[in-house]
Amino acid sequence: MSKRQPITIKEVAEKAGVSQMTVSRVLNKQKLVKESTRQRVEEAISALNYRPNLMARGLAGGRSKLIGLAYYNPSPSYLSALLVSALKHCRDLGHHLVIEDLADIDDGADTSAIVERLSTIQLDGLILTPPLSGNAALLNLIHELNLPTVLLGNTMAVESQSTVTFDDQAAAHAMTSFLIEKGHERIGLVCGPGQHPSSHQRRDGYLGALAEHGLPVEKELILEGDFTFRSGMDMGDRLLGLDHPPSAIFASNDDMAAGVIAAAQRRSVQVPGELSIVGFDDTAIAAAIWPRLTTVHQPIAEMVEAAIDIISQITSSDWDGKPQHMVNNNIQIVQRESLGERQ
Repeated sequence: MSKRQPITIKEVAEKAGVSQMTVSRVLNKQKLVKESTRQRVEEAISALNYRPNLMARGLAGGRSKLIGLAYYNPSPSYLSALLVSALKHCRDLGHHLVIEDLADIDDGADTSAIVERLSTIQLDGLILTPPLSGNAALLNLIHELNLPTVLLGNTMAVESQSTVTFDDQAAAHAMTSFLIEKGHERIGLVCGPGQHPSSHQRRDGYLGALAEHGLPVEKELILEGDFTFRSGMDMGDRLLGLDHPPSAIFASNDDMAAGVIAAAQRRSVQVPGELSIVGFDDTAIAAAIWPRLTTVHQPIAEMVEAAIDIISQITSSDWDGKPQHMVNNNIQIVQRESLGERQ
């Protein structure tokens, strides 16, 4: 039995009663199509179960970009949200995403060799995720490649590269203040690793909220993890083992917060009856564990989509050559069962 050949754009055009050019315009989300015609084409696409060839579509419109996304991040929850969103948005725009795991940069690998690896791919643009986006040596070498680059999560001033950031400090300040408003005065903090710019921003937000409410900084309540579940469990165990443990613990990401919850459960500490635990990111794990995690919602999907849009613009002929800097200030605290009021 012969295999059914893929549906073509010509068959879609014939079923919709339009030209192939009109179908192409609908697929490329161009605005030069009447709404009634667009609807007819979309109905034909659905009826025929048409799947466009993204490579051919991009080449025909001169829009297809080869975009690299380089990451090194120990948080599987953050990475999952990031990569799924990047893949979907590139697919919607007709771009192609090349994913590069640069974890070897933390193992002492030669930074120039890593850049050489990236240069051989012949990318149109590159997105660097934290902590890579804050690696000065890597940024200097990439700048020499003259490769359009967008940095995620780097709040430092960067002249040559565009940035998309979230106001981590303000968000951590808001979460710490929220805990204080709930009656908590001894609040533990599990920071992220020092090489992550966001770790410092979130710590500063925590410290700023304590100062604003006249609460002392207790060094024994501030510990450093590495954004992994295991480190959250270890740091949570240390905080709960203090002679005077905190009534609330703020972990700098959801994976570590989940680890703190595990540490509390291992010690038979009731959450939130005896201990409140909050996180940061609002990734899938926050709603998957019990009690479900109160956390700061970081717009991960929106940020990586904005980075892809910037690369689409700066690789076009009408770009003015100036890097773009976008800051997302939409701070949302998602309250769930892991947070209780201090009586």
